[in-house]
Amino acid sequence: MTVLLISDVHARYEVINTQIRHAQQIGGHQISQVVVLGDFGFFADDMHQYFRRQKNRFLRPVACLDGNHEDYGALPDLAAQYADVVTYLPRGCVHEMGPWRGLCLWGTRYMDASSTPRGCEITTADIEACLAHDPAAVDVVLSHDCPTDIGLQSTSGCAHYGPPGVPQMRRLAERFSPRWWVFGHHHRWFDRVQNGTRYLGLPLSWSGYAVLQVDGEIAVVSHELAIGTRSWWRRWLGLG
Repeated sequence: MTVLLISDVHARYEVINTQIRHAQQIGGHQISQVVVLGDFGFFADDMHQYFRRQKNRFLRPVACLDGNHEDYGALPDLAAQYADVVTYLPRGCVHEMGPWRGLCLWGTRYMDASSTPRGCEITTADIEACLAHDPAAVDVVLSHDCPTDIGLQSTSGCAHYGPPGVPQMRRLAERFSPRWWVFGHHHRWFDRVQNGTRYLGLPLSWSGYAVLQVDGEIAVVSHELAIGTRSWWRRWLGLG
């Protein structure tokens, strides 16, 4: 099974199919499924327009974590209503990807009221639920945010939030020592090996993706897409 890993779609659902086509036609990868590492875009109006009115569907099964830009009040209902087009992965679950098992942890640490809406902040209970899994049952960690102290620098203009990442996630790295830890949220590529784990940060979905291959290796693919702008409030929230 070959899995396309992508992050920060921000309701640009059409980007997923474009990147699937690129991976298959240009990269020669036979994609079996897609996993979105947060900020899929659980917004009622966008989803209704794209999936119901326009009747669009993804080319491959898509599963997703949620990030910090979703409608958290409506998310449970939206996940149920659109289960025919996207599979929502609950926080702390282990997702089967052929021979590979991914521990899923969405959300972020608290930044401010606009960037961290109620419901998206990672809690101690979330970390404890993840720690309850047998380390032998986890090959890779899939998350929206990342652990602190892996060498990721603050995004320009965000230094006042403190070091990027979630401090409690270090406990997961210590318990599971995963081969891979793949994350999004920071909207840029990051690639570093620390204590035997390769940490791979993904950019915005329209800038590239990664492919988890059958042999357990991950191919990193930069592929920039031209996209239009949206209303000012979406740009303010980081939604493009």
